Amino acid sequence: MYVSLAEIQVKEEEEAMNRPFTKGKLNVPSNRVEQLYEAMLPNLPQYVIAILKILLAAAPTAKPKTESINILADVFPQDMPSTVLLSMRLGIDVNRHKEIIVKAISAILFLLLKHYKLNHVYQFEYMSQHLVFANCIPLILKYLNQNISAFVAAKNTIPQLDFPACILGDPLELTAESLENADQEACCWRNLFSCINLVRILQKLTKWKHSRTMMLVVFKSAPILKRVLKVKHELLQLYVLKLLKAQTKFLGRNWRKSNMKTMSAIYQRVRHRLNDDWAYGNDLDARPWDFQGEENALRTCVDRFNNRRYGFENFDRLGESAEEDEYQPVDNNVLSVLGEKIELSSDFKNNYERWLEREVFSVSIDWDQLCSCTAQCVE
Repeated sequence: MYVSLAEIQVKEEEEAMNRPFTKGKLNVPSNRVEQLYEAMLPNLPQYVIAILKILLAAAPTAKPKTESINILADVFPQDMPSTVLLSMRLGIDVNRHKEIIVKAISAILFLLLKHYKLNHVYQFEYMSQHLVFANCIPLILKYLNQNISAFVAAKNTIPQLDFPACILGDPLELTAESLENADQEACCWRNLFSCINLVRILQKLTKWKHSRTMMLVVFKSAPILKRVLKVKHELLQLYVLKLLKAQTKFLGRNWRKSNMKTMSAIYQRVRHRLNDDWAYGNDLDARPWDFQGEENALRTCVDRFNNRRYGFENFDRLGESAEEDEYQPVDNNVLSVLGEKIELSSDFKNNYERWLEREVFSVSIDWDQLCSCTAQCVE
């Protein structure tokens, strides 16, 4: 029977936690992915939020705000264009700049998830959880919630200024007519590449995760994904159908009846399992908070992995469910504990006499009752 690499790695981590003296020996591979993860680990949440902010600012449906990141600072000239030709050229340059940013960010996120999963499944899960907590799923759906056919067919390029045409041959004169009829290609491969990456990121984040699949249902992703199917590209349609297949049993029987064409496409193109109930299962009463237990359990396992392998502890979870290391020595000597030097704040030093007067000297104490209570406790 086939056993995935992720299942083997999870089993090894469980054995290392249950038998730390015999199975807890660290065997960390020395490769570039491991070095990258170890370097990114302390500040990975900040990196994820920063890169998603840039993706949000580059989204076509994003509204300009004063506090948002200005990604067009390097594009706008000091003086605004004075002619129609310069205005058209600036508009094409702005749209092209946004497309390149989305292409780069989507590729970076997808490659990080892919290589982390190949290296160790808990590295992939750690980054996936931070992407989910940073609202990556609704952000991708917001990006896809547009006229995808027009977005893929957009022609924001000037062939005369592209490499290597800009340095080879004689320079051609730019006119408004040449800009309008510049590119005759059927689609913009840059935008198609970005859409494929974003859909694959969405599929990686939600695969076998019921709580995240329910997020797709709550955010009403089915109509958005159905519009993406209008783009006639085999790889893009395959991963969109995978996303629709994962949530069909949560959408109900009426949705399946009214979308039989989509159901047939899923049946023909997506791989199925023997006990798969996607086509007839009904789970309409499920809610996202019903599956939070598995998300918390996964987060605990990831924190244990990072603590055991890299000595990194997630201090954000100390008040929730982070467990103390049971093998860490505890100082139980009264003299050393009482003799530990404690730094007192300046506010405490300045207000100490006032606090002593209010809380100690001005409070009347019934010593007889206190002594009787103490005697009863001793007995």
